[in-house]
Amino acid sequence: MRRGVRLAVDLGKVRIGVAASDPNGVLASPVETVPRGPGDLDRLAALVREREAVEVLLGLPRSLSGDEGPAAVEVRAFATTLAEHVSPCPVRLVDERMTTSVAARAMRASGVSARRGRQTIDQAAAMVILQDALDAERTQGAPPGEVVTAAS
Repeated sequence: MRRGVRLAVDLGKVRIGVAASDPNGVLASPVETVPRGPGDLDRLAALVREREAVEVLLGLPRSLSGDEGPAAVEVRAFATTLAEHVSPCPVRLVDERMTTSVAARAMRASGVSARRGRQTIDQAAAMVILQDALDAERTQGAPPGEVVTAAS
């Protein structure tokens, strides 16, 4: 397992959930919810610098069959721009199928109300993305997902 903090990003239409791992890459924890829009890329870049992240994992929405739709196209475009903002820190796209529903179910099970959950569901989804990626790397011995190249 590679050492270093990883950040995970769950990109939504209104909010961006962010989670981070510990330096040993064992456990994912919530960081914050960044409002989507002007300044969001700058805030994500600041988080990368503040936490000295070794990579950013961005959830790529796919259908259950593995196909990519309009949401995946949007995420891929965002990933390219994010890669420019956080360079030289690499950005990787990782499968995020079902992460929001898994996060919502876990929050309900722990007694978090739907109203309060709206404020933190994006962070929880980012935690699921990150924990899945950490577990996959530990199991497979290789970083998960695909590296995104910044546009030149």
